[in-house]
Amino acid sequence: MNNNEIVIIDGIPVEINGEKNLLQLIRKAGIKLPTFCYHSELSIYGACRMCMVENEWGGLDAACSTPPKGGMKIRTNTQRLRKYRKMILELLLANHCRDCTTCSNNGTCKLQDLAMKFNIEGVRFPNTKAEPNIDDSSLCITRDQNKCILCGDCVRMCNEVQNVGAIDFAHRGSKMTISTAFDRPLSSSPCVGCGQCAAVCPTGALVVKNDKSKVWEALDDKSAKVSVQIAPAVRVAIGKEFGLTGGDNAIGRIVAALRRMGFDEIYDTSTGADLTVLEESGEFIKRLEAGDTDMPLFTSCCPAWVNYCEKNYPELLPNVSTCRSPMQMFASVIKEHGRTSSRRPVHVAVMPCTAKKFEAARDEFKIEDIPNVDYVITTQELIQMIKESGIVFTDLEPEAVDMPFGTMTGAGLIFGVTGGVTEAVLRRLSSDKSNTSLMSIAYQGARGMEGVKETTVMYGDRELKVAIVSGLKNTSDLIERIKAGEHYDFVEVMACPGGCVSGAGQPFASSEEKATRGKGLYSADRLTNIKRSEENPLMMSLYNGILKGRVHELLHVHYAAGEEEE
Repeated sequence: MNNNEIVIIDGIPVEINGEKNLLQLIRKAGIKLPTFCYHSELSIYGACRMCMVENEWGGLDAACSTPPKGGMKIRTNTQRLRKYRKMILELLLANHCRDCTTCSNNGTCKLQDLAMKFNIEGVRFPNTKAEPNIDDSSLCITRDQNKCILCGDCVRMCNEVQNVGAIDFAHRGSKMTISTAFDRPLSSSPCVGCGQCAAVCPTGALVVKNDKSKVWEALDDKSAKVSVQIAPAVRVAIGKEFGLTGGDNAIGRIVAALRRMGFDEIYDTSTGADLTVLEESGEFIKRLEAGDTDMPLFTSCCPAWVNYCEKNYPELLPNVSTCRSPMQMFASVIKEHGRTSSRRPVHVAVMPCTAKKFEAARDEFKIEDIPNVDYVITTQELIQMIKESGIVFTDLEPEAVDMPFGTMTGAGLIFGVTGGVTEAVLRRLSSDKSNTSLMSIAYQGARGMEGVKETTVMYGDRELKVAIVSGLKNTSDLIERIKAGEHYDFVEVMACPGGCVSGAGQPFASSEEKATRGKGLYSADRLTNIKRSEENPLMMSLYNGILKGRVHELLHVHYAAGEEEE
């Protein structure tokens, strides 16, 4: 082995094999250096200085921003470095709210975790900052500047990955903050509610808007009949929080937990996804056969994407599918079914997505000012409710969802991962319904966690060009290519990188864990005995029943530019 390819880390030789910085090499060596501002999917910022290492000449280098070079000798755990890191933590805590027991991030806060690891027993410096007001104007996330440590993770996520630009650094020195333009409330900013800023915030300065108290009230109301639907991506993200293996399909235990909590009817949003496949593929075919030159057709399942399109590309709204999201399609059906009940129908949706809270509140999805989805709670909120209930999740015996809407297909299940909507539509469009065809569709380029994927498929004698994007920056880049003349027939868009499995309402996960969640959905698809939405027997029953003569009214919507979150 060539010494030029070796870095000596704490006396251990470690081979360089494509690592871009010392931090990656150090972690490969089995050493977990503390960080606040480092995320592999974001640019290098180097602000927190927690990952400093000592070189052989006694100098200090930031491991996150220093490329490894053969022959380097570094130390990661000296008395000097330990003292340095403890000082940083003390200074951060001095300007930080320390009401940990009442914080939404209690138990998952990086600052709290590192303070425990470094045995911070007291803070010598006074907190001279005035306590700012909490911004809870957004329907999706809550912002508390008193917990911000200026790591910049949220700013880089909002600007680099999502291309939204709702927040940025403001002022200088000790007065520096992270703010919206002119310090406006989040609801008046370009924010689209994707919540990815909250997904990377290490301290609870940005958290998911908590609506579980409203759900508890509904469950305690004897005059209310409370139904609930569970999105596909929730089942593969919740288990790890209760000691199961990451990516495990926990839908049976989720149903059992919800039933014990008092929900009257429990359904799977995958059934709504089957409706979306039928309606969206029908709309797509209609455009193709009409010779519509105004292509592509953009999917409409993701509310953050729709919001982003309204605010940034209103001219593309005619290209966005008129199909409601699976949540809203299914909610329309469930609410119609429940109108015959003597009890007041209340419908709850458990989603991996913060933007679904905004979608539920839109006027387009209300009848006589009553929303089809009364409350949206995220996977995080469901976890909190299960814990509050005292339910031992791992001891639950799996249970099935309720009838009459308890039938779904594998096509609906895979909606939760990027490329899943496209693959489900391709299954519908394919004239070959054999298992061999099913497997070939799976390998036509729709699968994988890449931010941009392209594939071509045949429909009759016509070759169709399809693009699959996740992350709004990738979406924006693709739109600019389309505006420049590049042709696509169908474009699937998910605001969250990797799709709904990476939604901001899910428990925090690394890139590898998100990929495992996606694999979990494909595994669940393989175990279903119905793979294509058009083969779901419930669909014919719905079209001949509740939906008869009301398909457009209950399953479609027309969006308009200029919508505000408030």
